[in-house]
Amino acid sequence: MPTFSCRALLLDLDGVLVDSADVIRRNWTRWASGHGLDAAQVVRTAQGRRTIETVRLVAPHLDADVEAAALVGDEATETEGVRQVPGARELIAALPAGSWAVVTSALRMAAEARLRYVGLPLPAVLVAADEVANGKPHPEGYLAAARRLGVPAADCTVVEDAPAGVEAAHAGGMRVLGLATSHAASELAAADAVVGTLALIRVHVREGGLDVTVPDA
Repeated sequence: MPTFSCRALLLDLDGVLVDSADVIRRNWTRWASGHGLDAAQVVRTAQGRRTIETVRLVAPHLDADVEAAALVGDEATETEGVRQVPGARELIAALPAGSWAVVTSALRMAAEARLRYVGLPLPAVLVAADEVANGKPHPEGYLAAARRLGVPAADCTVVEDAPAGVEAAHAGGMRVLGLATSHAASELAAADAVVGTLALIRVHVREGGLDVTVPDA
């Protein structure tokens, strides 16, 4: 069974700790339909990316700032259909304080609302979309989380469900455990290992760090 030895675990939010796929799909589908865009393609592009960067990619002819502001306003207050990912509570409970952080492409307001709604604790370190200049696949968010935890990037392991997030973590010099919830395992092949469910991840706390173990593919 592959084991990731590290000092900190950095977790994506949507698709890793919280299942908010219904909310995200509804908002992007509604927006895409209103602009005559292929909704399925827009939803695929949006996974793992900040709203403003998705708009720039799928609709470069539109004012990205204006469109993103409207989209995130809707998303920040909607919780219908949001669920806790199986295994999320147990994983967080196994992690000592100061050994984990959340790095998300959602706004802080939306991220905190989702965590509270599903009953998960707010992390001491949360890096949200409105707190970085560059979203995933840029490594800025993950590097900021490592810095705030006081842990070198090379001593961090990332759990990600989207190719853009896998790319971001690797660009920051971190190892990545892919979680095949939002994407097929084949789409996460660039990750250092892929697991089908968070519930299979085991954490052993040792002096000076963590051993994160996952079953063989």
